[in-house]
Amino acid sequence: MFRRIKFKFLFLAGALAIIVAFPMAAWALNYQVQPGDTLWYIAQRFGTSITDLKAGNNLSSDVIYPGQNLTIPGGASPQAPDYTTLQQQIQNYLADKPGTYGIYFKDLASGQSFGINADTPLPAASTVKLPAVLFINSLVDQGVLDWQQKLTYNSATDYQGGSGILQFSVKDGDQFTLRTLTTLAITTSDNIAYNMLRNFVGKGSIANYMQSLGGQTVFPGGQNLSTARDMAIYVQAALNSANTSANGRRLLDDMANGIYNEGIPLKIPAGVTVAHKEGFVWGSPGDVGVVFGSRPFIITVLSQNVPDPDQGFANIATITRMIYDYQENLAGK
Repeated sequence: MFRRIKFKFLFLAGALAIIVAFPMAAWALNYQVQPGDTLWYIAQRFGTSITDLKAGNNLSSDVIYPGQNLTIPGGASPQAPDYTTLQQQIQNYLADKPGTYGIYFKDLASGQSFGINADTPLPAASTVKLPAVLFINSLVDQGVLDWQQKLTYNSATDYQGGSGILQFSVKDGDQFTLRTLTTLAITTSDNIAYNMLRNFVGKGSIANYMQSLGGQTVFPGGQNLSTARDMAIYVQAALNSANTSANGRRLLDDMANGIYNEGIPLKIPAGVTVAHKEGFVWGSPGDVGVVFGSRPFIITVLSQNVPDPDQGFANIATITRMIYDYQENLAGK
């Protein structure tokens, strides 16, 4: 049966390894670990990898401590690959598939990207919960909101069936903290949690925030439509937030521990962390996120008029695996 709730979580086996677009020059640096630092955060900041950090500092685990001094290995700036072949491979795969797919890919090592129908407005479904939660995070970071602030459930404005767990037990007057609601909106794609957050901060405020990040197709005509390119902007914003904010790092962790994993992560090898947000309305499966392989990348896929949703998510998984294999080959794996 399509979209069975598989209550299984992708627990992180280790830290997230990110290679940023602009690595440091090829020399070693010394860095003192600060509270809240993780190896993946330090790797992202200095353009190296967790493997090189551990090797260069004789670390046997991912555990680091505030005040610890680390040597940051240098690395040459990566050359920009030619993704023409990969793009054609994906187009060939989709040529006989019913429906319209919007795809955007970005290599996080070089910044190279390409799109297929990347600017076509398509149903965003629950992928819109990502920029909404990112907006809440930004307000908490600014001190405008507090995670312990509670919102009160009102069935007249907040109820929605479909995804999530609140629908099975919530009743009018129940209160939930912002922290709880944002976590549920991402990890279980809870529609009620999202509605409570959206109604609290205002759909217009969320739209303004999405536009401030660079989004071009933002609730056109009031519809929940977006584009693959815009969704990649929001995924990149989540990565940028993780570089500077503990709340941003928590958001990525939530994205890596969701209960729906039928799209981007499905065919990625075990042990490779995938931080993503799925979305679905009938005929329009979608998924947006980051695959933290040897050469990490952003992949966003939205769709429309896909008659078989199971096959639609399978197509997303196959496309992601094509990209993953291509990236691993570039990394020499």
